[in-house]
Amino acid sequence: MTTESTSVPSTPGPWPSAGPFAGLASLAPPRSGSDRLALPPRRPVRVRSLTVPLLAADTGAVLLAVCVLSAAHRRWELSLLVAGLVVLLDGRAGLYRPGAVLTLDELPALASRAGVAWCVTAAAVAAYAPGLAIGPLRLCGAYGTHLVAVVSVRGLVHARRRRTARAHPRSALVVGSPGAARRFASALGQHPEYGIRPVGLVAGRADGERGLPVLTSTEEIHRAVIQNTVRDAVFLTEDDGLVTLFQHYGCTTWRVGGEPRQGAMGDHLWGYGSHRLVPISERRGLTAKRALDVALAAPALAVALPVLLVCALAVRLADGPGVLFRQERVGQNGRLFTLLKFRTLRPSDETESATRWSVADDHRMSAAGHFLRKTSLDELPQLWNVLRGDMSLVGPRPERPYFVAQFSRVHAGYAARHRMPVGLTGLAQVHGLRGDTSIEDRCRFDNHYIDHWSLWQDVCILLRTAAGLVRPTGS
Repeated sequence: MTTESTSVPSTPGPWPSAGPFAGLASLAPPRSGSDRLALPPRRPVRVRSLTVPLLAADTGAVLLAVCVLSAAHRRWELSLLVAGLVVLLDGRAGLYRPGAVLTLDELPALASRAGVAWCVTAAAVAAYAPGLAIGPLRLCGAYGTHLVAVVSVRGLVHARRRRTARAHPRSALVVGSPGAARRFASALGQHPEYGIRPVGLVAGRADGERGLPVLTSTEEIHRAVIQNTVRDAVFLTEDDGLVTLFQHYGCTTWRVGGEPRQGAMGDHLWGYGSHRLVPISERRGLTAKRALDVALAAPALAVALPVLLVCALAVRLADGPGVLFRQERVGQNGRLFTLLKFRTLRPSDETESATRWSVADDHRMSAAGHFLRKTSLDELPQLWNVLRGDMSLVGPRPERPYFVAQFSRVHAGYAARHRMPVGLTGLAQVHGLRGDTSIEDRCRFDNHYIDHWSLWQDVCILLRTAAGLVRPTGS
């Protein structure tokens, strides 16, 4: 990126939404009171969950099924083993997930996993206690009883949920072009069994039609969410910025169309294929990501201690007091934190530090500063930020609030980078997008990383970063 290529406005602006609805007003004013960019008050996510009753249905079916076996088979031990396997397998298959449509289309998945659980249990009993081996007839009887029971109880749970949804529908906003959004909202209005009642449309412009109001700014969205107790947002188009906003409000977000969940035949809204957009905070593996951060950052900080001391001494001798440079950066969900670096130059004042884009050939930079910047050793203190939880080892690079505001106005998708913890390195950086490179390219790489995140991808990026240290390009 170059300063000219970004067309950055001369004065700070708000942090706007990105995507097709970038014309909507900003997601937030520049600052709130303390440590984060202002966002609407966060509301806990209230997903319509059937986890408890469905768990009860599965375990109850197991208890009923073991009654087919004789008392000599240690029914309680068998119940615990089979129930544990069933819950594990069904959970991995997403059979306790929230859904817009509650049907028994999962019957094949239930039957196959129950069969695996019973066969594994029977094999384990035969291997470790041959005298208590379960005969084929008793095993088939237990499996059949289990399947009939679980289908019956789950059917009752789903039927009750449909009645409740029809009697107490949840208010929803539909995001999309006005024409398509009105047609979709009309279909939902005629079919209350889905439990979703559209109360407004969100679009980049009003269409002048009568009916549901069209919301064209985030201020109007804010009022609608509060006044109508909106609990769902249904997206007919992709817009990461608005998805993040609604998830911040605590709304369940749905995507109509797009790539469906494999094997989820029941996930539709009156023929419109749909799937839930899972918030980043709910993704599997993020706990493992944090564990990886701590497991690698702690020993890396200890091993790098001699290097840190040498760098600190070089900065002190070359540039005087003030070895560490502290700067406010924007982290996940707009939270502000203090980033640590070795000082490579001394800005004239706080305004320059917060609003001036640094360049690699600044004449005020000492030889020590040039070396630290070129080798990226000035970034080593950020390992402490990783241990503190301000950052992750891998993620979008954090930026100053001033530039977050400006880049968000110019580049669609920039604000959506803050869905994930910021990182010491990232997918953009291992592709050479560091320092004076394209912001548009960077945010595209960052959002691709977030949308396709996996722990293995983090490991690969860390390995590529380590390999890149032998041919440093600087920042």
